[in-house]
Amino acid sequence: MKKTYITLSFVFAGLTLSAQNKHTQTADKLYNRYEYIDAAEEYLKLVSNNKADNYVYRQLADSYYNVFNTVEAAKWYAKATEEKQDAELYYRYAQMLKANAQYEASNQQMEKFAALAPSDQRAIAFKKEPNYIPRLTDQQKMFDFKTLDINSDKSDFGAVLTNDNTLYFASARNTSRKSYGWNDEPYLDLYKTTRNADGTFSKPTEAEGMNSKWHDGPAAVSADGNTMYFSSETFRDKIFDKDKEKKVKFGNVGLFRATKTDGKWGNIQALPFNNKDYNVGNPSLSKDGKTLYFSSNMPGTLGGSDIWKVEITGDNTYGTPQNLGNTINTEGRENFPFLSDDNKLYFSSDSRQGFGGLDVFVVDLEKGTEVKNVGKPVNSEKDDFAFTFHKDQNIGFFSSNRGGQDDIYAAIPVCGVQLNTTVKNAKTGEILSGAAVAILDDRNNVIETKTTAMDGKATYATECDKAYTLQVSKDGFVSKTIAVEKSKGGEVPIVAELDPIDVIVTETEVILNDIFFEFNKSNITKEGAFELDKLVQVMKNNANMVIMVKSHTDNRGSDSFNMNLSDRRAKATVQYVISKGIAKDRIEGKGYGESEPKVQCDKCTTEEHAKNRRSEFMIVKK
Repeated sequence: MKKTYITLSFVFAGLTLSAQNKHTQTADKLYNRYEYIDAAEEYLKLVSNNKADNYVYRQLADSYYNVFNTVEAAKWYAKATEEKQDAELYYRYAQMLKANAQYEASNQQMEKFAALAPSDQRAIAFKKEPNYIPRLTDQQKMFDFKTLDINSDKSDFGAVLTNDNTLYFASARNTSRKSYGWNDEPYLDLYKTTRNADGTFSKPTEAEGMNSKWHDGPAAVSADGNTMYFSSETFRDKIFDKDKEKKVKFGNVGLFRATKTDGKWGNIQALPFNNKDYNVGNPSLSKDGKTLYFSSNMPGTLGGSDIWKVEITGDNTYGTPQNLGNTINTEGRENFPFLSDDNKLYFSSDSRQGFGGLDVFVVDLEKGTEVKNVGKPVNSEKDDFAFTFHKDQNIGFFSSNRGGQDDIYAAIPVCGVQLNTTVKNAKTGEILSGAAVAILDDRNNVIETKTTAMDGKATYATECDKAYTLQVSKDGFVSKTIAVEKSKGGEVPIVAELDPIDVIVTETEVILNDIFFEFNKSNITKEGAFELDKLVQVMKNNANMVIMVKSHTDNRGSDSFNMNLSDRRAKATVQYVISKGIAKDRIEGKGYGESEPKVQCDKCTTEEHAKNRRSEFMIVKK
């Protein structure tokens, strides 16, 4: 994101003002007015004239950081860190490196940050799992995305779809407007477009009655379409500071309310908690219209900006704003909240485990789930933010600068199922790490095999309306097969309890499930191999054990045919076990045809035939 005023990122301005001098006055004045593009040009002049010091390098880096020029920001942070810096600068440097996909270098800067601020939640999360990117990459894909043709060549972001299929968003496309020094683009206006039945959009037009000469947008609209909350500047409410020396007025981001009468927006009122000392912006309404969510750096904020909520008690009257606390907010920046109709809170953060810059996260407030990164492709190495979702239309929207400027994208839900498997010892309940969890499709083809982590968990992202099978195994335990039924989506918890391997060994034999062979064939099948691996494990655990494999058939077919078939199957079984590392002199096999039936019968039933068609693993020596 080009860090328009809505991001509240200028809370970092002024961290190093004590090092100003006569050479930096022009650049510093621009920087203090958040005109970062022009400020950077002035600081670069000092570099060219050999008048730069570490303060200038920091200011240059922060200027580029605030407009998300990640390459230049990283370049000047590298120069600044040739001298020791405060913790926050190392954190910002790490974020810029991560946004450039330089993960190893980013981790090195995070190590420095964590050493200087060990109690910071960002540092704690980093030390717990520094190399989390593969986990995020492998997680269940929640959305596909596509670029919308409503975007302009300027910043467009913060799209929200109303129940009458109107899409409101903020845009800097009005080039007749004065440019804003922060990012050298025109001031923001609220625009609207209609989403047609085929998913296309009408040509965007300005939201009549909403725009001022200052920044306006983004917005939130009530379910009935008659009330709008939107971000603007507190100049609207005559709330600002005036610096006589610099001849400049400093306003903040504020929230305003508008109502619709006869199809037209008007009656714009400032919310009572707008303030010249802090920012409030980026609103979202609960479905019942009784709670307003927003971002702010008001007193009580944990970091640069936090997610807050406030009760709507009447006609532009409100309760006391409440911080959502450290389950949502961090010491960094949380922004752009959106509460969906099913009570899921989406928001953006640059301080949780993400791919770089701002990432979109979600938490189910109703179920009390943990905050989750929504993953790729919604999130990227750049800034991804302002996620909204219309449940009835089953479509979301988010903004990103992955293409070089802020653009709006559609988020299309992917129907997926996340299988969360936890492997335990069936006798003790102990978590089992290092267990193999293979997932098979409905044709019993192994798709992939994962190993459980220290928490005993292995996760698979699967498709909706498809059945799967899990095969779970670990040395010293009886392998287990678990059927996973078709699902319409979401997360499916699975607990696989494995019995210690010794429960299948008796004094005379090793008892396995049936070793299935295809009709009139003797080759080992996948199902058979899965069972025989149990025998292999038993023999590895008992180095002196010798096994005799006895293969039997039912009484269908001639005696000689059955004898030959059973002998081939016994020998194929032996060869499989030997191939797994068991010495040849520890196992032998022989076919017995139909000569030793388990069930004596002349006109055998299907079940009786199945009992007679078996393999036995007799212990010759322990």
